[in-house]
Amino acid sequence: MKVFWSMPEGLRLHYRTELAQYYAELSNENLQVAWRHLERAHILGQPWAVEHTAVHWMMLKFGFKIKNWREILGQLPRLLVGGIKSFVGKIPVGNTGGSNVPPLQPMEIPDDLKAILSQYVRV
Repeated sequence: MKVFWSMPEGLRLHYRTELAQYYAELSNENLQVAWRHLERAHILGQPWAVEHTAVHWMMLKFGFKIKNWREILGQLPRLLVGGIKSFVGKIPVGNTGGSNVPPLQPMEIPDDLKAILSQYVRV
C-alpha cells in the first residue's frame, strides 16, 4: 500500500495555478470555465488527502453558489471518504470529482495533466 503524505512542491505549483484560475473565473462569473479549473485541480490533487478534500470542499461551496442540490448532495459523501481513499492510495484515477460522474469511475486524464502528473505518480 502506498501512502501519499504530502503533494510534491513542483506539482503543488500546477495545483495552485488551477485554483487561482478557478477563483479568477468565478469572480468574473464564468461559471463553466471556473468549474473546469476545479475539475483539473481535483485530478491533480486527488492522490493527496488534504488537496483532494480541499477541492471537494470548494466543489460543495460552488454547488451552494449555483444552488445545485445535486452537486451539494453529491459532494457530501466525497468529502467524507475522498481524503481517506487518497491517503491509502485507492482513488479512481482521472475522476473529475463532480456529482455528474460516478465517484469511483476512473476517467481519462487530459494529456497536459497526464504529462505533469507522470513526473510525480504513476498514471
